[in-house]
Amino acid sequence: MNLKQVLVSIVIPMYNEVKTIGSVIERVQTVMKSLGLNYEIIVVDDHSFDNSLMVAKRYPVRLYRLTMHGGKGMGLRAGFAKARGDIVVTIDSDGSHRPEELPRLLRPLLTDKADLVIGSRYLSRQSVDAKELNMFGVKLFNLIIQMFIGVHVTDSQSGFRAMKRDVLAIEHLKSCGYEIETEMLVKTAKSRFRVLEVPISFKQRTYGSSGVVYLNDGFRIFVSIISAWVRRV
Repeated sequence: MNLKQVLVSIVIPMYNEVKTIGSVIERVQTVMKSLGLNYEIIVVDDHSFDNSLMVAKRYPVRLYRLTMHGGKGMGLRAGFAKARGDIVVTIDSDGSHRPEELPRLLRPLLTDKADLVIGSRYLSRQSVDAKELNMFGVKLFNLIIQMFIGVHVTDSQSGFRAMKRDVLAIEHLKSCGYEIETEMLVKTAKSRFRVLEVPISFKQRTYGSSGVVYLNDGFRIFVSIISAWVRRV
């Protein structure tokens, strides 16, 4: 891969993140400039009702707003449709992921060691700052995914990931909510693309709420695993 010609698209879905979106954008810019790679930042506002949109407008990003609140999956799909990069990155807008760890996700793609790289909270030597119920759910879905597609992962629900454009091209994503990460993983693995995890740190949000409804979203994640496994990609 010719690094001078590579374009990296960083897609940031956003919903009521006025306190963190500015910092996330600034840190992503700093990291990408230090790497010397061509990049674009795409922020998709999921119809926030706070001032997130106004904050994002202060930065040189490609900014899109959904006409109504649709969920994280809708935001990501909208961002993917606009992304022009050879590599597409997703990172959450609430500050739980460290943009400074972007090189860890990009390196295996740039050296052709993987096609999809997932940042895993559970490979880090540091203790994971996450709710116990969420950790249990992730482990359960990891096991289900391994049973169905034979791929072992430690953090199937991570929203911090990077992938080659070829991966996105075959997925035809349908998810609207948090289950989109699972759909992406299952379809990628089914298509025999190389999936790799790298350790990342994680910081649980200290304000507001994540928007995850555990029983509701858990059921949708389970359904997405079955649907993605049964259907042709």
